[in-house]
Amino acid sequence: MNSRRAWLIFGVGVFAYMGAVLQRSTLGVAGVDAAERFPTGASVLSALGVVQLIVYAALQVPIGILIDRIGPRLLIAGGSAVMVAGQLTLAFAGDIGVAIVGRMLVGAGDAAVFISLIRLINSWFDSRTVPVLSQWTGNIGAIGQLLSALPFAWVLHNAGWSTAFSAAAAFSFAAFVLCVAVLADRPRDAAEPPRAASFREALGGLAQTARRPGTQLGFWSHYTTQSSGTVFALFWGFPFMVYALGIEPGAASLLLVVIVATGLVAGPLLGLLTARFPMRRSNVVLAITALLAVVWAAVLLWPGVPPIWLLVVLLVALGIGGPGSLIGFDFARSFNPIRSLGSANGIVNVGGFTASFVTMFLIGVVLDVLSDTGVSMTLYALDSFRWAFAVQYLVIGFGVVMLLRARRRTRRKMEEDEGISVGPIWVALLRAWRRPGAGGRKASDSMQ
Repeated sequence: MNSRRAWLIFGVGVFAYMGAVLQRSTLGVAGVDAAERFPTGASVLSALGVVQLIVYAALQVPIGILIDRIGPRLLIAGGSAVMVAGQLTLAFAGDIGVAIVGRMLVGAGDAAVFISLIRLINSWFDSRTVPVLSQWTGNIGAIGQLLSALPFAWVLHNAGWSTAFSAAAAFSFAAFVLCVAVLADRPRDAAEPPRAASFREALGGLAQTARRPGTQLGFWSHYTTQSSGTVFALFWGFPFMVYALGIEPGAASLLLVVIVATGLVAGPLLGLLTARFPMRRSNVVLAITALLAVVWAAVLLWPGVPPIWLLVVLLVALGIGGPGSLIGFDFARSFNPIRSLGSANGIVNVGGFTASFVTMFLIGVVLDVLSDTGVSMTLYALDSFRWAFAVQYLVIGFGVVMLLRARRRTRRKMEEDEGISVGPIWVALLRAWRRPGAGGRKASDSMQ
């Protein structure tokens, strides 16, 4: 555990994940170019992003079962190879149908990488290091989004569509070669966790994993915190900034970097916070969700064009939501045995991407309806985007209700099985405040 080889494994794995994020987010800065290359309505155009996320979400549970059956190494390498094929298909697509097939392949390959890497980290590092490294995985992987916002965007606007997407594919090809050469499922001296004897047995274990309240809590935590940033960064944020706010494409690409930069700072802090106060992880999730709701309200209700400073505040909030969603995987780790951790992580990862593709599609539908009915003079008018982005309150609000239900069931089961009772956060804060001299250890326990 935590050996020099483990850190090499982590480095190669996170490089592959960085490539996955790059492939996933290239369309986020190519939305305007996609509208010009494939002229069609907003809802059809959004299918480029929607089908990618649908495929990604649909494959999470099957991929999770495969991780538990065959290990993460083959899946990370195979996922990188499939993404190469998808980006090359998109690079030379002449119509929207072929482009959609390309993005489906990208979604399929992307689906295999992250949860496989999380399983790899659990096999190579001790339990105290895992929460912090999980956050660093998201942060370093987010550099892939930075690569799409800057060098990829530069190549796209200077060398053209085909060259840019081919160059992006080359990154994941390099990751594929490194994965084949370096990765291993576990240390040589580590005992192999028991595996299901058949896929029928694996499916039975999957049902048991899905029924655990802790797994459900992870699902809804991921659902509520991840989707807003994903929708903005992967597709609708760039058209919103360029068409509705009148920002130059180059400046809009730079602004997307704020999301990544915020995640690099917030991620390690959230990792330390969740490791220090494991019984208050859901409160962190709810605080991030509330922050997103307040900032979005300020942007959508601002009279006229929102100022740049408010847009930056929104991007910062979205940047916190990304690493915040990784808390969901810490719930999966805490409430599931390692033999079923792949399946549990797959279930959790479905959450955010389900909310993302639903929201992404609904935004396109609202924009089309407002344009077709004459309410909006142009497809991407600012007022149209206000109504379209407001659908997030319905999607994420539902997730908050389900999160609270899952948390209640999780805490009840902890009390029944382990005798651990978790009171309301305000009670813990008041107790800690009243006992400032009780000693660091005792005061910190009261927060848990």
